[in-house]
Amino acid sequence: MIPFSPPRIDERIINEVADALRSGWITTGPKTKLFEKKIANYCNVSNVLAVNSWTTGAELLLYWFGIKEGDEVIVPVYTYCASANIVIHRGAKVIMVDVTSDFGIDISKIEKHITSKTKAIIPVDVGGLPVQFDELTALVNKPKIKDKFNPQSENQEKLGRIMILSDAAHSFGAKYNGLNVGSEVDFTVFSFHAVKNLTTAEGGAICINLPKPFDNTEIYKQLNTLSLHGQNKDALAKTQKGSWEYDVIDAGFKCNMTDILASIGLVEFDRYELDTLPKRKHIFDTYSKELYKYDWAITPTCKDEKRESSYHLYLLRIKGITLEIRNQIIQDVFEQEVSVNVHYKPLPLLSYYKLLGYEINNYPNAKSLWENEISLPVYYDLSVENVNAIIKAVVNAVESNI
Repeated sequence: MIPFSPPRIDERIINEVADALRSGWITTGPKTKLFEKKIANYCNVSNVLAVNSWTTGAELLLYWFGIKEGDEVIVPVYTYCASANIVIHRGAKVIMVDVTSDFGIDISKIEKHITSKTKAIIPVDVGGLPVQFDELTALVNKPKIKDKFNPQSENQEKLGRIMILSDAAHSFGAKYNGLNVGSEVDFTVFSFHAVKNLTTAEGGAICINLPKPFDNTEIYKQLNTLSLHGQNKDALAKTQKGSWEYDVIDAGFKCNMTDILASIGLVEFDRYELDTLPKRKHIFDTYSKELYKYDWAITPTCKDEKRESSYHLYLLRIKGITLEIRNQIIQDVFEQEVSVNVHYKPLPLLSYYKLLGYEINNYPNAKSLWENEISLPVYYDLSVENVNAIIKAVVNAVESNI
């Protein structure tokens, strides 16, 4: 069976993890701090905080910004549940917006959903393709939109507008205006979960890119403290002579990355740009070249004049099919010993959000995408023979069902 997305675990990673274990320093320490610096440099920001997941890192930012019950946060309807769950955790209301054909939030539909309660927008780079950040930034800076903004915390007052928190869980290494994503909006949060392009088993990272008068180094310190239950010294700082004493200045979270996780990330990072990304791009290109021959295939957008994907998910769409046919195609592909997937089940189709009253028919683009999308395997150890077998299985399954 060809799996869908196994991690790349080899001797380099095993040796680096063993080095962390032998060092005696297994929680947040020197490897984590080095990992943060490498990501910051790669993403063109001054400060990055490594965390134990995208979810906890992103919720930490909502807490820092003061989002609470009665507030509203805009998210795309086509995303993994974490993008919305963190809003629920803060007691705020999720405002869902439909998406465009490239799976990104439809920025033209956001403005009508903005009210005086709107505190943040969480765009999502589905599959690794960045959203149109220039358009989104222009929107939140419109005078009439800024006039609607009703700050309720010190940080909201200081920013003076809706915060943009980019869900870049899929897009580490993607390009926007020629630069690696991470410096386009206020915060960009990556995921390093086991299935991601760059993994630390579990983990994530926050790129801090707030405008003046914020001091991003100071914000890093604040977020670092909040990631450790509000404790003003981490374990590494407390090892210095005479530095045992600490204080707790906020009822924070517990979401720091450990050196064991960072050790995996350091190996993955060092070979990412010149090895991992080119391999994934080659797999994408092969899929598109072969599937383009069939008039039923809608291949994903990977690059345009401003954006280039991180080649995380190959989101194939089958033209003109029903949900039932899509599901039968997937079953037929599996029967040919190939694993495929679907990304994602739109939020209103999930029981929790359905029971809150969200209705999928209010989001026709998301509904259409969901009903005809199939995600094909993309991972480093996928061989040429595997790729050809996947293409053959998909073609056979589609053509026997349409």
